[in-house]
Amino acid sequence: MPQIIETHRDSFIISTDPARLNMDTICDMLSRAYWANTRPRERTEMAFEHSLAFGIYTEQKQIGVARIVTDYSVFAYLCDFFIHEEYRAHGLGKWALETILNHPDLKHIRRWMLVTDDAHGLYRQFDFELISEPEKWMQRIRPFHGEA
Repeated sequence: MPQIIETHRDSFIISTDPARLNMDTICDMLSRAYWANTRPRERTEMAFEHSLAFGIYTEQKQIGVARIVTDYSVFAYLCDFFIHEEYRAHGLGKWALETILNHPDLKHIRRWMLVTDDAHGLYRQFDFELISEPEKWMQRIRPFHGEA
């Protein structure tokens, strides 16, 4: 079981307490994300059940989220990272990445992966780089049940 952490900055909180997650808010935010806008809600709920989630809050209101799929040893995949549009440009993305990468159960991970269309500059600040040998990587993508 991963260690639950909570950190505060100004009026903002980042927490890994799953009881704090608001799935209605998460699904609403992800419905506006290019990578998740066709994902059925039940798939999102199951994904969060089986991942380490970092909720970002202002007081009791959830304003962001990041999900980590990991074995807690050698591999972690950062996904579903979203800051509500009204709260962008406050440094929350950088703070969340610092918090994620320094989590006691994740800070020794050897290989981190993520996929992004438009946030390369942010991730490069945290030593993420393009895959050096993409021809070695493979993927298998299947539609969600009911999709063509």
